[in-house]
Amino acid sequence: MLDLIPFAYKNVNQLWAYILTETLKRLGLNCVIICPGSRSTPLVVAFVQQQPEIEAISILDERSAAFFALGRAKATGLPVALVCTSGTAGANFYPAIIEAKESRVPLLVLTSDRPQELRNCHSGQTIDQIKLYGSYPNWQAELAIPSPDMRMLGYLRQTIIHAWERCQTPTQGAVHLNIPFSDPLAPIPHGIDLSDLQSQFQPEEFFAGVAPTHPIAHFPFPIPQQWLNSERGIIIAGVAQPQEAEKYCQAIARLSQTLNWPVLAEGLSPVRNHADLNPYIISTYDIILRNQQLAQELTPEMVIQVGEMPTSKELRHWLSTTQPQRWIIDSSHDNLDPLHGKTTHLRISVEEIENLAIINHDQGIYLQKWCNFETKIRKNIHETFVNIDQLIESKAAWVISQNLPPGTPLFISNSMPVRDVEYFWQPNNLGVKPYMNRGANGIDGILSTALGIAHRQQSSVILTGDLALLHDTNGFLIKNKFIGHLTIVLINNNGGGIFEMLPISKFDPPFEEFFATPQDIDFAKLCATYNVQHQLINSWKQLQENLQFLPKKGIRVLEVRTDRKIDAQWRKDNLNKFGANVAV
Repeated sequence: MLDLIPFAYKNVNQLWAYILTETLKRLGLNCVIICPGSRSTPLVVAFVQQQPEIEAISILDERSAAFFALGRAKATGLPVALVCTSGTAGANFYPAIIEAKESRVPLLVLTSDRPQELRNCHSGQTIDQIKLYGSYPNWQAELAIPSPDMRMLGYLRQTIIHAWERCQTPTQGAVHLNIPFSDPLAPIPHGIDLSDLQSQFQPEEFFAGVAPTHPIAHFPFPIPQQWLNSERGIIIAGVAQPQEAEKYCQAIARLSQTLNWPVLAEGLSPVRNHADLNPYIISTYDIILRNQQLAQELTPEMVIQVGEMPTSKELRHWLSTTQPQRWIIDSSHDNLDPLHGKTTHLRISVEEIENLAIINHDQGIYLQKWCNFETKIRKNIHETFVNIDQLIESKAAWVISQNLPPGTPLFISNSMPVRDVEYFWQPNNLGVKPYMNRGANGIDGILSTALGIAHRQQSSVILTGDLALLHDTNGFLIKNKFIGHLTIVLINNNGGGIFEMLPISKFDPPFEEFFATPQDIDFAKLCATYNVQHQLINSWKQLQENLQFLPKKGIRVLEVRTDRKIDAQWRKDNLNKFGANVAV
């Protein structure tokens, strides 16, 4: 366990790095992503010594590495450490750190740096790394220069403990520690007598009490009487990535059936993938609310929002217009109301709501209306898609929702995939685990995040467009470190399909060159470059067959080629049509 100590007593940098990594191991860190470089040498040596308790993964590209770490943290719920050298290396972590803050994912970012005397004097590979990430980290600090002093070792230990805690409480996110090291960086004798320190340092005594922390238990939150008294209420199950999805879905189902309120379940919520738990799931709310008569008829008195607001603009506009009293259930300290309505934030998890016996009374008329509209629109969608043989983008989400192995982790890319999932993802009982980067909603790091999620999990799938995949092709460099399987369902419409839905699409030029930005890439050749399996999908049956039984190892791309213009026109023609004639 203490193999590193002989090194540590000969080199102050190595002693410092040993204290840092040993503290993290005892706190529960089990994965570190390391990018190559010189200034980080003490940390790299120390982390490698901590294997196998801490898995150390080397990734060349810092931006890709950071998103891979983000994916691992999403999958495990625990902080993942990121290590890089000095200079611009750390700047490449920035997009993932922004996403970590916005989607509340724990990351511990360790940027190595030169000491103060080598800064601001044009020493190579040196930039200002203090507060490099602005206001995005939960907490940030620069560590002291390594010192062979028991008091300073205690300072280091406690600072690492605090950093670990701040990754997770009161809200999960990134913590940045900037760590200066002087030469020598390699684990060679430092020319300093450490014998006195060696006699004082007793590892088990020094690390006593350093252990994983557990969430504080809360008392059940009583259901407000005003909820129980209202018939015209809805529950919105928004964007969520709970670690225990079934318990989360059960809690929402209990609340729904206690109140007799419908659950408007975002496609990115696990609720749609545990449909048998709750008979009141409404998956077609976006389409329902496009019918102005229905939207007015279904005006709610009260709304409970669990987690973040769904993607749907129709839903957001409806809530802004009707201005119901809203409660937001989320244990973070964030403001999750982009609509700035009449909102009360309950800083609890939905699982903490008092578990009342389900009140068995007849469905109210309001709930019946929602359920009737859901049934009719689902039928319209099913009958439409069953009869479409042409490869169109929107059908992909509908097909995937019915053909994955139970419990499959599924990463859903931004832009059109996330919207098609919201519109068309069919409720099921497959227990699919949805993941997404909906904090900042960018397309950077999509492939790397998906690989991080899939690493050491069961075989996983990502639904993405061509531009998002191309934006992160360096993610394919992770292939040789990746353990598990990822299937990439690639919707290739040669450009940014989401821009076809915007008014600017009517103005060409500049639309095609500067917004749609077609890249004309042969993905078969791209995959060959990285030794990644590629298959061109020519029918929906072929896609279904490839999804129902996933490989155990490697990365493969299932390319579905569609026409961007036809995809956009199909949505414009059908999204409103599905809910046009469903009034009771």
